[in-house]
Amino acid sequence: MSTKPYVNLSRSAWSALRHSTPLQLTAAEVERLRGLGDVIDLDEVREIYLPLSRLLNLYIEATHGLRDALTTFLGEAGREHGARPATPFVIGVAGSVAVGKSTVSRLLQALLALPHSRTETEGGAVPERPHVELVTTDGFLLPKDELRRRGLMSRKGFPESYDRRALTRFVANVKAGHPEVSCPVYSHLIYDIVPGERQTVRSPDILIVEGLNVLQPALPGKDGRTRLAVADYFDFSVYVDARTADIERWYLDRFRQLRETAFRNPRSYFHPYTQVSEEEAMDYARNTWRTINEPNLRQNIAPTRGRATLQLHKAANHKVERLSLRKL
Repeated sequence: MSTKPYVNLSRSAWSALRHSTPLQLTAAEVERLRGLGDVIDLDEVREIYLPLSRLLNLYIEATHGLRDALTTFLGEAGREHGARPATPFVIGVAGSVAVGKSTVSRLLQALLALPHSRTETEGGAVPERPHVELVTTDGFLLPKDELRRRGLMSRKGFPESYDRRALTRFVANVKAGHPEVSCPVYSHLIYDIVPGERQTVRSPDILIVEGLNVLQPALPGKDGRTRLAVADYFDFSVYVDARTADIERWYLDRFRQLRETAFRNPRSYFHPYTQVSEEEAMDYARNTWRTINEPNLRQNIAPTRGRATLQLHKAANHKVERLSLRKL
């Protein structure tokens, strides 16, 4: 018997696990969910993400059953039939800059929010629509002024550039069933936290947390005691993986596209790179990749891959070519 923690599945073997899960998204909806530079179509949704949504729904139901068993053991009142569980199911999505984790997260949010079971009411059977919230860890980056004060502007995206305590506290409060929990909002336009703006999460059935370093283990406190990390609150986690050379190419392609679109906005932090030659702008992008994003990937992000429940391995064309599912 194998003692390896992961079972490796080819694309075709994984696709067969979809069974009869219906495809309820249209091509237009998939296009709307797609991130800039990412390549995804209905076939990718059908063959990769429908089986994943089926697996996640199985995990969600099993997790609710375990929580009911614990409630029974503790002698507490169980969930009423048909009521939403007080404790949301939390999914973490990790991976490098430009690997496509935002697209994966938005797709999962859309698929998991679709009706997947039916609940009896006085008016007959109606679809049950889970309430699915998506939060990115960008909102927990330290503000630019604070990053400058700490000398961390050249390490933006590294674990130390986040308010990790606030992120962990946020997810812990959502998981604990607080009716409303809010977090800061990050703007890619101004490349900073938006002053006074908050995202409020209200009693979700499912919470998706997307970010570079969400699978990082907790660091010991100053007193030497081990703390909880945000990943300790995940019920399921996904790592979006690809070859480093492919991710670099995707990153540069995305920068080139942004230079022709969003960076044209005079308010954009990167607007100055639309006022120079393409060669100079791309030299900046390559330097950013090699001095910030690639070291962060190699030192901090990739080493957490083995902590994920599921690894999606992308080919050079952005298509998922194989998957690794944790079984132990």
